[in-house]
Amino acid sequence: MIKTKASYTKLLVALLLSVSLIFTQATAFAATSATTIAATTSQEDGAAQYKQFLQQKFDVTLSGTVTKGEYIKAVATILGYEPTDEKVVFSDVEKSSELYASAAALYEKGILSGPAIQGDQVLTNYVAVAIALRAADLKELAYTYPAAKANKVLTKLSAASKSLDAKGAQEVAAAVDTGLLTADFYSSFNPKAAASDQLIYTLLGKVLITKGLYKQYLGYVNDGDIYAKLSSAYETSDIIDAPKLQTLVNTALKQDLITGYNIKDSRFDANFIDSLSLIYGHSNFKHAIQLIGLLRSEGLDAKVQFEPKTSAFIFLAEWGTPGPNVVQIENGNYINYDKEYDLAFEFANAADKAAFQDVILTYAKKNEEGQAGLISASWWQPLYYSQTELSDYEIITNNFITDPDSSYTVNPFSLNEDSAKVVAGLKAIDPDAIVTPTQFWVDKPFYRYLHGESL
Repeated sequence: MIKTKASYTKLLVALLLSVSLIFTQATAFAATSATTIAATTSQEDGAAQYKQFLQQKFDVTLSGTVTKGEYIKAVATILGYEPTDEKVVFSDVEKSSELYASAAALYEKGILSGPAIQGDQVLTNYVAVAIALRAADLKELAYTYPAAKANKVLTKLSAASKSLDAKGAQEVAAAVDTGLLTADFYSSFNPKAAASDQLIYTLLGKVLITKGLYKQYLGYVNDGDIYAKLSSAYETSDIIDAPKLQTLVNTALKQDLITGYNIKDSRFDANFIDSLSLIYGHSNFKHAIQLIGLLRSEGLDAKVQFEPKTSAFIFLAEWGTPGPNVVQIENGNYINYDKEYDLAFEFANAADKAAFQDVILTYAKKNEEGQAGLISASWWQPLYYSQTELSDYEIITNNFITDPDSSYTVNPFSLNEDSAKVVAGLKAIDPDAIVTPTQFWVDKPFYRYLHGESL
């Protein structure tokens, strides 16, 4: 059985204020407790994680005896494919059928051949692999396999070579070599047997990975090379320049509609599962390195993505000489731009996600001048947030601004009660602006900061 939702809204969120300064975004990882993962070991997601991702991101659930038609609909849904030509004709699927749009879309992409779809048939292992291979844009590779090469690969699969035709042998062999068909299915792979939930979720997850539509991350907190990867990501990031969006929000700054914002690039979005992820924002890279070490020392492992961002705020003329990245405005003040970052974390489970706050409040939250026992550059009001509800967090709003012609987003934060005013003001500046107010859960120190409190 399959449950799908045709529209998949990918929620992009970053951070900052619209009542003071700035910051950013996040989501999920494995089913075992992070505290049981060896310090030098990272693990690849499997069927359980792919299933969770498909359910939360696309509302796609497959269970029991899955038909070929249900699988076709799932593939079209997760890839966002819709038909463009109403002339596609199948011998066994009418245009009035709920399967037609998905089948036509995959046909146009060369994933299905027709003329018969046979959507009511039970999905077999071979058909599941073949459709996944084509959906992952790997079919031309498969068809380069000479028979000897394909058969050599198929010796890894106990029952495969005897029941596949030449084309099927090429497709399954290529699926093995490219990692679509993973080693845990080798011993039990029977091309004609009904596809299991485990295989189906694994194939769909691998398709998303191959198409660049799954989670995006540098590695795990416990990886031995995570520091080098973070350093490279930070050193190659720079001040983001998005003139079209900045014209809008800089005008809002000048009107005192907001007091700050940040700019992010959605191409770096971690795309984590919301229920297991957090976003942590900062400006000091030494702090990031020490934060990773702190999480390791506290037994918390997580996937880590580096999301570059640029923060902007008004720098008053009476504060003295501004930094290098400023633009002077009409009243003599400046708009100051700072290079910053967000770290998106996806934890193994909800308990590890909840434990993150205790670590921050103990070792990365400044409460007095000269306070000892904190990691470097700890803030009075650290900023971290979740897209799902957490105990002891507060709700605020990101008045999220997007541009359909670019990957950049702007994130002016505000208190919930101020959001309508901010959105109205932005639309007054640019009626065509795409502003999507989005509420999320933020740590209490930052929430108090938005209220003008010092701690």
